[in-house]
Amino acid sequence: MGVQSDVQVGFIADENAADADRLVTAARPNTSATMANTTFLGGGARNVTVTTTGTSDNAKTCTITGTDVFGNAITEVITSTSSAEAVAGAKLFLTVSAVECSAQYAANITVGSGSLCASAVAGGGRTRMKGYSIVSAGTAGLVDFYNGTPEDGTIIFKAQTLGTDNTTIDNTIPDEGILFGSGLTVGYTVATVVLANIFFA
Repeated sequence: MGVQSDVQVGFIADENAADADRLVTAARPNTSATMANTTFLGGGARNVTVTTTGTSDNAKTCTITGTDVFGNAITEVITSTSSAEAVAGAKLFLTVSAVECSAQYAANITVGSGSLCASAVAGGGRTRMKGYSIVSAGTAGLVDFYNGTPEDGTIIFKAQTLGTDNTTIDNTIPDEGILFGSGLTVGYTVATVVLANIFFA
């Protein structure tokens, strides 16, 4: 009789650069912004940026509504400054259903994706990570393994990419692996990871 295994693999690959107008193209929304897209290229979750082009919109806010990596509802308020600049949120959205502005902006704004990425490997349930294979991009950086979501969970394991393009890091975790009691999410920054295979059971 052949040996049977319950090990599965989760595949992650999102090399798409930050896109300042992925969600809302240049406009001066008064309340609800018109959405150009509600998901991000690459299929994973991203943090959201609001970019202003004027200097008279200090303290105006955009409330971002959507879902996290597990599909749970989340919101985040991003506050603009008195400079023409991008302000990045911290939460990672798998989908964005609405952008609500506190007041009409004096100049055009765009709403898009930042450089923080996250993907659910095993969503919401108990799982054990058995190992990983990560292909580094051209910039060294940390890969965070969350028990749960980046918003509500905790980082219980970290890996480091090498910063040499297309260099692979392979590691097998001994014994029964690392337990993630609330699901497993992987987070990283664009330009640090080309792709990753996460082995779990």
